[in-house]
Amino acid sequence: MNKEINGSEALMLSLINEGVDTIFGYPGGAIMPVFDSLYDYKDKLNHILVRHEQGATHAAEGYARTSGKVGVALVTSGPGATNTITGIADAMIDSTPIVVITGQVASSLLGSDAFQEADVVGITQPTSKWAYQIRRAEDIAWAVSRAFYIASTGRPGPVVLDITKDAQFGLIDHFEYKKTTFIRSYQPKPEIKQKDIEAAAALINQAKKPFALVGQGVILSGAEKELMSFLEKADIPAASTVLGLSAMPSDYPLNKGLLGMHGNIGPNMKTNECDVLIAIGMRFDDRVTGDLNTYAKQAKIIHFDIDSSEINKNVAVDVKVVGDAKETIAEVTKLLEPQKHTDWIAGFQPHEETEYKVVIEKELHPQSGHLKMGEVINKVSEATGNDAVMVTDVGQNQMMSVRYCKYNRTRSMVTSGGLGTMGFGLPAAIGAKYGVPERTVCLFTGDGGIQMTIQELGTIMQYGTDVKIIILNNHYLGNVRQWQDMFFNKRYSETKLINPDFVKIADAYGIKARKVMTREELDGAIAEMLNHKGAYILDVEIEHEGMIYPMVPAGACITDILLGNE
Repeated sequence: MNKEINGSEALMLSLINEGVDTIFGYPGGAIMPVFDSLYDYKDKLNHILVRHEQGATHAAEGYARTSGKVGVALVTSGPGATNTITGIADAMIDSTPIVVITGQVASSLLGSDAFQEADVVGITQPTSKWAYQIRRAEDIAWAVSRAFYIASTGRPGPVVLDITKDAQFGLIDHFEYKKTTFIRSYQPKPEIKQKDIEAAAALINQAKKPFALVGQGVILSGAEKELMSFLEKADIPAASTVLGLSAMPSDYPLNKGLLGMHGNIGPNMKTNECDVLIAIGMRFDDRVTGDLNTYAKQAKIIHFDIDSSEINKNVAVDVKVVGDAKETIAEVTKLLEPQKHTDWIAGFQPHEETEYKVVIEKELHPQSGHLKMGEVINKVSEATGNDAVMVTDVGQNQMMSVRYCKYNRTRSMVTSGGLGTMGFGLPAAIGAKYGVPERTVCLFTGDGGIQMTIQELGTIMQYGTDVKIIILNNHYLGNVRQWQDMFFNKRYSETKLINPDFVKIADAYGIKARKVMTREELDGAIAEMLNHKGAYILDVEIEHEGMIYPMVPAGACITDILLGNE
């Protein structure tokens, strides 16, 4: 392009060159030149006006998690930028590729405490893969190219670009965009070491009781088919972290469920019985391991991960396989001997039967009393044919959703894992729908979480975003209340909620809604919600003091499992 353009138009052209189709943002003074240029590119860039900058980042996360592309948020300086911090930190710990573009005061005013000035780079460096301030228009294309490359490669994550106002106005004689494919100081795909591949295969071939832990790294690398070929060849049972859910279909025979604090009994017990533990694209989070001093001490441990800093960070391993999971899993599979571990896999069955009789049957098929959280979630999942994208907020609604939602295909669970961000759910569901507009998107949220970002109902109203919102309403901050019940002598300090009428709020936003109080009306209400064309809020009154079991208390051994009948 030979015509003279300003920095703001260069930003638009750069985003288009990166294949961006959707931006979530909120305008303001220091980013106004960019929004002015956006006006001329509405045919190529779909901007979604959120109601709060935190919502922009969570929507970008939801978009990235379902589409597999980089999510983009565009906000102004000062409070606009600082309002994105929670979303950036959330994306960092959950390895979600987003690019957050913030406006900044003119470079001549930097450091003067100008109106709406904040040190965005200084604030975001600890919670991003890269944070960079652009002070010249001619640097915009270069910085955007690097930003998308860094955000999307290796272990994905958030990148922040802070653009001064004079850079947005500045003129460029010649615009040229070159996609970044190499940065000298950055190696996103480590070289795979054949000796590590051989060592991993040798351990697995010798194993009598192998067990695989599946994390989100499998999904991020697109290694779902490679994973199943690997598991099937060596007959290895597997279980998932919260973010690894949907890497395997729920009904896959070798899928034994969920790991961790509220995970299934079998996977947690077998973690401390297996002889070879194979961690794939997961980071041994404390909610998965419990007490590290008692975690899998009997097992040889193999850790597959693209990020070498995660290996030996929490759990000492015997074999490390550093590299992209899609490649490393395939290489190890080539060296595996076909095996059968029939007796070992059959050992999960008694735990599954116990869990069903003691916990699941009571939660999913109660004979009387108030509606239960798991009951509602299970019915919604079944009514979608287990084929919807399930988005959750944080709290009991999240833990029940990850336990009782079912999945037929990958990228079907969107939730805040490592940061546990209340308020994540509603804007993330909006972003998820834009990421996969052809799929049904259901959000499960609590009455506490929905109110943290409830203003994003305005975004749904403005754009007609078809998101099905199920409020699991127990009039408490349920997860905190459960801990107060179990560990603080039922002293319910500041966890009881007096809520507004969510149906009336929905009506004010022009969103169809219904209140459900009884078991008899639940099926019909779910059918009405799913058949409705457009957004729908189902406000379901559930038991007020429900509990989530199984549960491993924080810091306890992973096999110290409470079932609620103690």
